Amino acid sequence: MARSSKASPKAPSQTSATDDPTQNLQKFDLLELAQFTREKAFSNSASKDFHLFFVGRDDVHAILKYVLSRVRVSLYLNMFGYDDDELNKIVMQKVLDPTVTVVITLDKSQSGGKHETMLLEADKQQALAAFNSHFTIGQSLTHQISHTKGFVADGKVGAEGSTNWSDSGEGTAVRGQIGGPGYKAQNNTQTFFTDLDSIGRFQSELITEHLAARDQEASTPDNKRQKRPQMMQLAGIRKAGVKTNVNRLVTSTFGSGKARRAA
Repeated sequence: MARSSKASPKAPSQTSATDDPTQNLQKFDLLELAQFTREKAFSNSASKDFHLFFVGRDDVHAILKYVLSRVRVSLYLNMFGYDDDELNKIVMQKVLDPTVTVVITLDKSQSGGKHETMLLEADKQQALAAFNSHFTIGQSLTHQISHTKGFVADGKVGAEGSTNWSDSGEGTAVRGQIGGPGYKAQNNTQTFFTDLDSIGRFQSELITEHLAARDQEASTPDNKRQKRPQMMQLAGIRKAGVKTNVNRLVTSTFGSGKARRAA
């Protein structure tokens, strides 16, 4: 179905909105992402519920940050290449928010990274499962790599593509500019979609992949597993207080060194 090429007049200009709950995905329109394309607009013939973005041409990092920071209800995520400080900080803020259900699946072959370490450290400090956050590190049902690279946000927005979360994978802008000295970009694509059929089926697939990976945990060392408190323990854990502060968690896990990207 054709649509106007003009960007939505209500599209917020700020990229990250983690701390502003009024900025959410409840009335999300794909036109809000037009501001991050090279043309700053979509074609008149663009689909109203599917759009394809290109790493190296569009600001894919900013698009991912825009959507993820507006999650308020749920995030179902399976990410093969998980190596982006700024996106990880946003995700961790959702993990540490008791009002957001988070389900994360990461690939076992990539599990030595610092962002997986942050998840495990947060779980040690206070059992994340008690606050509706669940993660596992594993493989596909047939013990191949878990190569999915996508998520469903709030049951409203789906994202999938070849893009790993890394500087070159997303073609992250250098000093706010796409291209120029020091800029690196892989050949990757990133789709976003809002049609309910695709979102429902993709969320079901993400849950299936998560459960398949979790069932393999018998062979996973204890220090690589999420703690799962029993029902009788939940009230006490929740009563203990607010979840770990993200900035404090970053410092305790990696030291006080400056992250690659400032959120």
